Amino acid sequence: MTSLFDPLQLGAVRAPNRILMAPLTRARATRAAVPTPVMAQYYAQRAGAGLIISEATGISREGLGWPFAPGLWNAEQVEAWKPVVGAVHAAGGRIFGQLWHMGRLVHPDFLDGAAPVSSSATTAPAHAHTYAGTQPYAQARSATRDDIARILDDYERAARNAREAGFDGVQLHAANGYLIDQFLRDGANLRDDDYGGQPENRIRLLVEATERVAATIGADRTAVRLSPNGASQGVSDNDPPSVYIPAARALDRIGIAFLELRELGPDGTFGRSDQPKVSPLVRKAFGRPLVLNQDFDAVSAAAAVVDGAADAIAFGRPFISNPDLPVRIERGAAWSADNPATWYTQGVEGYIDYRPLAEAAAA
Repeated sequence: MTSLFDPLQLGAVRAPNRILMAPLTRARATRAAVPTPVMAQYYAQRAGAGLIISEATGISREGLGWPFAPGLWNAEQVEAWKPVVGAVHAAGGRIFGQLWHMGRLVHPDFLDGAAPVSSSATTAPAHAHTYAGTQPYAQARSATRDDIARILDDYERAARNAREAGFDGVQLHAANGYLIDQFLRDGANLRDDDYGGQPENRIRLLVEATERVAATIGADRTAVRLSPNGASQGVSDNDPPSVYIPAARALDRIGIAFLELRELGPDGTFGRSDQPKVSPLVRKAFGRPLVLNQDFDAVSAAAAVVDGAADAIAFGRPFISNPDLPVRIERGAAWSADNPATWYTQGVEGYIDYRPLAEAAAA
């Protein structure tokens, strides 16, 4: 019987357990999107995860619209990532960098006043986080063919930079209402060309970006994250299986290392949906390791792996306040609560000061 503590081959990486650290934006880089030294300590503290997936990391200035988030588009950023990744490896861990283009969720303040790019000329709901505080989102412009070609180049460059920085691989962020998700789902994609309309067209950017990355660093070092059901930052789809089953089959053909799904349920603590989960159907269409994420605890995570619903579980927020989460799960220990007020601050509080189980017990 498979357990959370059995090893798992994820492409080129052998994970010693099936408890992955999901990507978590923490806003500890500089305004120039350069990683800072404290990030090395943060990630090294969590090296006991079977695999760490880094916080979402911009592939270009155009694609990054979150204050103090890191990037991977220039040499300064690459050099600053090297000690972060090196610290994880020195602690015995493995880490993929998550590649991020936010699309219409980039406020013009980050772009010298220019409009963001998206699948279509739409506007995200709610407000953007900017250095000037929260502001309403602006209408995006519809991506041209030249834009798409340039963005594919950006994905390739960022993947190459990630490997130069020492990352074991990369994950394409194609979920949560960001650029690729804006192409995937019909709630945001209003195009009538071969990147819009039918599902096989709407998955085109996902497939092309994944193929470019896989050709650059190897399919066995390439992963993808999707959010197939429910609305995310204003992006939704009327018929998720019609999009995500062919997407899963295409990714399987490319031979990626693993696919991660962030799915919503009717009682979710960080987003809810009454749309059925698509993972059982994806499981049949995707023959490689499948990772599930969203509202798992130790019991439900173990059950999902035992039952074969997933090969591994990615935990997000629990890793914020429990740097040794796999140890706590294995020992049946309580999980420490995190402080949302420090999720996106730039200091060490709520970042590297959560104590592992041994230190907490000795206190």
